[in-house]
Amino acid sequence: MAKSKSTQDAKKDKPEAESADKKHTDTMRAEANDDVTDVKPEAEANESPLESMQNELSAERDKYLRLAAEYDNYRKRSTKEREMIYSDARTDAISKLLPVYDNLERALKMECADEAFYKGVEMIMTQLTEALNAMGVREIPAVGEPFDPNRHNAVMTIENPELGDNIIAEEYQKGFILGDRVIRFSTVVVAN
Repeated sequence: MAKSKSTQDAKKDKPEAESADKKHTDTMRAEANDDVTDVKPEAEANESPLESMQNELSAERDKYLRLAAEYDNYRKRSTKEREMIYSDARTDAISKLLPVYDNLERALKMECADEAFYKGVEMIMTQLTEALNAMGVREIPAVGEPFDPNRHNAVMTIENPELGDNIIAEEYQKGFILGDRVIRFSTVVVAN
């Protein structure tokens, strides 16, 4: 009986051994399959963070470029606004001096018995004209020039065969420009 027990035990152990071998083989195959499947996700996982980082970098670079462009536009706009405010202030100050210029010009056209007084008014007019020129203010040419509605204000038209069409015949009040900006339009009479 001892032999039959050992044969039976061997037969019983044999399926257990085969089963253990089979489990070991299955485990090895599963691990091998896991290694193969793990390789693909790792490659995909490595590409995915790289792509996401590149996308994030691209998005941040885009934000930076937009911010830099906005700042540049702001800086240009601020500079332009400052220049406009300065130009407006200059134009306003000069326009307040023009009535003084007009009065001095009228005084010089009047006859005066006192030569010293006339000479004094003439010197003041010269000084004011030099100051205006130093600031960049120029007179708008009028008499004999073609009429330009962007620089001249026509208050009357006359028939004059000696002058051509739309030529300025007379100037009532001088006009002035600062750069390209008209401070005061010339008041003129135009020949037709």
